Amino acid sequence: MIENRLTPLISKRFLNEEKYRQGHIRIVNALPERRIMGLHLPEMKQVAKELAKEPDVCLLLKRFEKVHQANRFELAYEETLVWGLTINALKCPLEERMSFLQAYIPVLDNWAVCDSFCCNAKWAQKMPAHDLWIFLLPYFHSKKEFEVRFAIVMSMCYLMNEEWLPTVFHQLEAIQLSEVISEYDLPHSPYYVRMGMAWLLATALAKYPDATRAFMNRISLPEDVKRLYVRKARESFRTRNVSPY
Repeated sequence: MIENRLTPLISKRFLNEEKYRQGHIRIVNALPERRIMGLHLPEMKQVAKELAKEPDVCLLLKRFEKVHQANRFELAYEETLVWGLTINALKCPLEERMSFLQAYIPVLDNWAVCDSFCCNAKWAQKMPAHDLWIFLLPYFHSKKEFEVRFAIVMSMCYLMNEEWLPTVFHQLEAIQLSEVISEYDLPHSPYYVRMGMAWLLATALAKYPDATRAFMNRISLPEDVKRLYVRKARESFRTRNVSPY
């Protein structure tokens, strides 16, 4: 759909080095039906910034919706991410952004798209925390893997403070993993929700170690989530020497 803009920006290594190309595809780990063009995030962010400034950007976002509704896999991985990054880059009232976002969140089907969108949603920093939480709350109860991960990662990025940490922890504990449907054939499904939970907990450990340890010692999370949490904590230079329990 915006392939003409993206094609000139494809990584030369992706085009010319088979080992690099396969490594890139493996890291992104998109669903098999999702085409990967081979762009890097800085180039996609630049395209999104340019698109967000165009007079017909709202029509473009509506076209993304229509294309996805007709065939969700017609859009390449990069096009799907640029769609979200463009929503982030818009200069518009919050209500308009939320409208576009409500159409975009159901599109999420990949960890890289989800996390790149969330980590670049700087508009959320200006949104009243209570309003952001009310917006996120239904997604914690979704049956779709990446809608739940979206709520987790957004909470980690924009609600990780002393006031909201107990609320976020409470909602994390309430996630019904057995009810979340995954399209990925991975152990401990839904793997990407479990990994999102571990990432949030490891981040909380770095900022609020006492509160996080108290939470982990109080509740009963699945063993694989606990292992992922410990692994994430050990991988981070901020917490590699901090006791997770």
